[in-house]
Amino acid sequence: MAGVSSDNEAPVRPRSRAIYLLPNLLTTGCLFSGFYAVVAAIDEHFAHAGMAVFAAMIFDTLDGRTARMTRTESLFGKEYDSLADMVSFGVAPAIVAYQWGVVRIAEFGHSWGRFGWLACFFYAVTAALRLARFNSRAATADKRYFEGLPSPSAAAIVAAFVWFFSDWHEPGLPGLIAAFLVTASAGALMVSRFSYPSFKQFDLDRRIRFVYLLLVPLVFVLIAVEPSTMLLSLFGTYAASAPLLWVGRRLRRLIRRSRAGA
Repeated sequence: MAGVSSDNEAPVRPRSRAIYLLPNLLTTGCLFSGFYAVVAAIDEHFAHAGMAVFAAMIFDTLDGRTARMTRTESLFGKEYDSLADMVSFGVAPAIVAYQWGVVRIAEFGHSWGRFGWLACFFYAVTAALRLARFNSRAATADKRYFEGLPSPSAAAIVAAFVWFFSDWHEPGLPGLIAAFLVTASAGALMVSRFSYPSFKQFDLDRRIRFVYLLLVPLVFVLIAVEPSTMLLSLFGTYAASAPLLWVGRRLRRLIRRSRAGA
């Protein structure tokens, strides 16, 4: 009879709505690191604030990969991860830059202080827009590329810049202007249409040349020796790569058109 299960049929169990511990624990680590970055910036420990942002990046990388490897992905985890990202890669870098530079730059005039304040707020807004766009297009987006600079990479640039210059007790007006231009530029790249490689399709099983394998420990050694310098260089290069490639393609098209018209 319909609606009656036989003795041989296994009972249908309702779909689990459990909250998985391990990936969400890693997401909590990301959130804690972002919160600590804010607290450290308020206490004027800017090097520690920069380190905390990079710690948040590590947790953010691990939580998603752990969820996929252990098949513990959930809608709750995705929403929680997005909220943690907003704190760690949207609010925290903006406050770090604000605490480091706005008070100093305001000494050169009220307008300069307003410029710094707006640059930090612009970054926070663009981070929110970037995360909202990513979430809304995640199902249809090309997994090989990110549309716009990823928020963790943008946060890394701002945090590494402040970390790099944190030893400057008096950076001067040019250094402060550069800090807020970097912050605003990172925000603009987040909401841009530039395509950045995601490295999600990187095949760990494929063969590579031995010299490439030697580059991996070399990079880690350089980061260990000069962490702020190397991290700023790495993420700055990644951020600048897409605009530079776009400019290169436009120049090649113009050259081809000029040659065809000659």
